Amino acid sequence: MMSTKAFTLVSAVEWELLAGDKERVHIECVECCGKNLYVGTSDCVVYHFLLEERALPTGTATFSATKQLHRHLGFRKPVNELRAASALNRLLVLCDNSITLVNMMSLEPVPSGARIKGATALALNENPVNGDPFCVEVCIISVKRRTIQLFLVYEDRVQIVREVSTPEQPLAVAVDGHFLCLALTTQYIILNYNTGFSQDLFPYCSEEKRPIVKRIGRQEFLLAGPGGLGMFATVAGISQRAPVRWSENVIGAAICFPYVIALDDEFITVHSMLDQQQKQTLPFKEGHILQDFEGRVIVATSKGVYILVPLPLEKQIQDLLASHRVEEALVLAKGARRNIPKEKFQVMYRRILQQAGFIQFAQLQFLEAKELFRSGQLDVRELISLYPFLLPTSSSFTRSHPPLHEYADLHQLTQGDQEKMAKCKRFLMSYLNEVRSTEVANGYKEDIDTALLKLYAEADHDSLLDLLVTENSCLLTDSAAWLEKHNKYFALGLLYHYNNQDAAAVQLWVNIVNGDIHDSTRSDLYEYVVDFLTYSLDQELVWKYADWVLQKSEEVGVQVFTKRPLDEQQNSFNPDRVLTCLKKYPTALAKYLEHLVIDRRLQKEEYHTQLALLYLDKVLQQRSGTGSEAAEATDTQLKLQHLLQKSDLYRVHLLIDRTRGAGLPMESAILHGKLEEHEEALRILVHELRDFAAAEDYCLWRSEGRDPPYRQRLFHTLLAMYLQPGPAAPELAVAATDLLNHHAADFDAARVLPLLPGSWSVQLLRPFLTGAVRNSVHARRTTQVALGLAKSENLIYKYDKIKLKGSSVQLSDKKLCQMCQNPFCEPVFVRYPNGGLVHTHCAASRHRNPSSPGPGART
Repeated sequence: MMSTKAFTLVSAVEWELLAGDKERVHIECVECCGKNLYVGTSDCVVYHFLLEERALPTGTATFSATKQLHRHLGFRKPVNELRAASALNRLLVLCDNSITLVNMMSLEPVPSGARIKGATALALNENPVNGDPFCVEVCIISVKRRTIQLFLVYEDRVQIVREVSTPEQPLAVAVDGHFLCLALTTQYIILNYNTGFSQDLFPYCSEEKRPIVKRIGRQEFLLAGPGGLGMFATVAGISQRAPVRWSENVIGAAICFPYVIALDDEFITVHSMLDQQQKQTLPFKEGHILQDFEGRVIVATSKGVYILVPLPLEKQIQDLLASHRVEEALVLAKGARRNIPKEKFQVMYRRILQQAGFIQFAQLQFLEAKELFRSGQLDVRELISLYPFLLPTSSSFTRSHPPLHEYADLHQLTQGDQEKMAKCKRFLMSYLNEVRSTEVANGYKEDIDTALLKLYAEADHDSLLDLLVTENSCLLTDSAAWLEKHNKYFALGLLYHYNNQDAAAVQLWVNIVNGDIHDSTRSDLYEYVVDFLTYSLDQELVWKYADWVLQKSEEVGVQVFTKRPLDEQQNSFNPDRVLTCLKKYPTALAKYLEHLVIDRRLQKEEYHTQLALLYLDKVLQQRSGTGSEAAEATDTQLKLQHLLQKSDLYRVHLLIDRTRGAGLPMESAILHGKLEEHEEALRILVHELRDFAAAEDYCLWRSEGRDPPYRQRLFHTLLAMYLQPGPAAPELAVAATDLLNHHAADFDAARVLPLLPGSWSVQLLRPFLTGAVRNSVHARRTTQVALGLAKSENLIYKYDKIKLKGSSVQLSDKKLCQMCQNPFCEPVFVRYPNGGLVHTHCAASRHRNPSSPGPGART
């Protein structure tokens, strides 16, 4: 058990003020009401003192008592009990089994002589049920056996209200509302005198120990239980608090929240109602009275009166914190809520939580510290300030006064232990990262983020980059110097970028790539710079570093132009200017032209021609090189051929001149095809290249999207070329049969058959002939179907005409035209199938203007 100084014992009334040299006189009872202190003695005298309290700097107080007067009550018995009824200005005095009403100031008995007789003990009902403010409710233990009486006491009269019988002789009583808490001979009970219901609490032996029954709050009592326990009981007969353990020989008990104070023969002990622990022990011999009056605790011997002055709860809590007794301090602080105004308590409690947090932090109990910091709404700068150089130089923060802890900095707290310092830094990183997006950071985001950046940089933490690429409030000047100190140049570039200093950022990254400064954060920093410039809106910055990225790698560097958002390419980066820039970089130039022609599909002759020429030059260059570039040359050549086939915008004649004599027959054939010079194109493919498949593909390519006769002419031209006599005739004959058999639908069989050599067998041309016959039969049948449908339609029209001619039409001057509603002046008219008659000119007018109304279809 660790002691707590909760009270100091000070003298209130010395014996000399009471009885002077009367040795045989003893103090029997005391009462206190405000500044008025009353003392009853064994010689039947009541003394009235005025107490003056004087506060001390230590937080305690001293008392001085001034004697006002004393009065002998006229009996020879001691004064047993005193109770003040301040609302009536009356003092109830129990002496010789009689309760007398006297004036609180003059101590004169009331003129009416009102008194209560036959009382051995009394208690005031501090939770009255009567409702009359000008009377008090008094409960007495009557001299009649097993009887409790209830009275209403007024200024000058008393009135009995009820008499209640008890199962055993009552020895002590406390009252709350309709409930009586009674110490009987062998047990404690709760008795509702209004309903008569009683509830047994627990047994005890009155012969062995003095009973204690004390009301401590609304419907709750404190009792001296067996085994040296102070038991709490409610009017429902249950205990809502754990018992406190005090002496077996307790004489009296008092309450000064949150403490229970007990008196025995030698000591005054102080116990917490919050954790039931004994907190303080004060030596005090010969004491026999312990009572509390409105928060003031008075203890007395037979010769003197003393006051237990509580130390302010705040000082008690601070003493506990100073002893690192965090849990006890927090329990006491929570318990103090009921005695302190709400706003003041909240301020005090937050500070206590903060102090407790720093104590746990110093003990490296980081989880507990974090929870206390959060609950106490700690200004996070208090924590950051422990770490040297983490707060920005511009911060105006000063530590709380009085201080929340005793440490100058982290070095003192850890006593230079590097491992402990590292743990503390890791905790701060975690804590700052958690609170930076919460209300805790409001107003301090710059301090928090700057400190977090410094911690990340110092620890080489991966989260440094995450911090800088997301929204942050890092102070540029402090952070830049710190990052440079720890060689975090890539991160410094990100910081510059976040602060809209892209030029400084890119220059820093360029220096890293060039090897001028060292930072291994990113192995792909060059690609990162290219990507950064690609999406940069600063045109000047892009143009400034365009040459640098292209010199490093043409294929990668050109992406600053090719991967830009399309709207930006159209508005900010004119293709002609880009092409001018790329003239020194042929690979990049080709990539960019491919982007313009293939990806963006710009329909501009200059771009298509320039790309074709680039391909051509590269093919020629590669063909003149070594065989190691053959594969690459083939790729470029395929790109050239594809462009020549798909594009219609390049300058064909220019390219024909460039390819003439260059040994590029396929490209020449494609170009001749673009000029509709099909015989020359096919000649190249058939006679120079001997590529019959390419010749067939040529016919298909050139006839794509054209009418069937155009395709037929191309295939007939190719067939005629295959059938020409010459040294290669056998080979060409095979190609001719393959052509006919594979593309039977693209030939006119009637024209083909006369051209074929008579030596060719039917079996050789079977696929062609089968296809030709099938096509011919299909065409004939289709034509027959169409002819039959036309004849049927004509027959229907003839039937309708004959039917109409078979009926007569009567025309008179009374008949009106159904269009103009005018009569017919001559026997010329137009008749519609519905029988309507109109003028010929009206019918003609309707024919010219179909939207005009009419009677129906004309016959």
